[in-house]
Amino acid sequence: MAPMKVRFTEEQKLTQSWLIWVILLLVALPTTVEIYRHLASPNQTSGNSFWIPIAVVSAVLLLFFSMKLKTEIDEEGIRLRYFPFTAKKVKWEEVEEAHVVNYGFVGGWGIRIWTPYGTVYNVKGTKGLAVTLKNGKKFLIGTQKEKELQQLIENLRP
Repeated sequence: MAPMKVRFTEEQKLTQSWLIWVILLLVALPTTVEIYRHLASPNQTSGNSFWIPIAVVSAVLLLFFSMKLKTEIDEEGIRLRYFPFTAKKVKWEEVEEAHVVNYGFVGGWGIRIWTPYGTVYNVKGTKGLAVTLKNGKKFLIGTQKEKELQQLIENLRP
């Protein structure tokens, strides 16, 4: 059987410039302090204690800038991949209800649990696809293409 044609795809990344500046500032300050400490008294710090904070900070930066939320929807169902954290596939037979909502602010971006929408996967904005499964579980996928997504859901769901 041939694979289904993807009818909706969206890839979102962390692109809010103010948030990027905050992250860079939070990362640059401890790194600068550690470099200054090392240069001011190189004999008092071992080589490892100098590089460990820089490695940790670099790993955190890499994590933030590699995060992306990819959503694909077709006749079979919904697929989401929140790299590097999770992936989820849901067939339409498992879905009780799906619609686009304005979910407001749910305490930040990323993966949020224990919200009125169940687990929320978002990168930015306040619109998303709210899904309720037949087993009662809920989740929401943030979107920047709410009109296109709403139209597709109306066409795919009876």
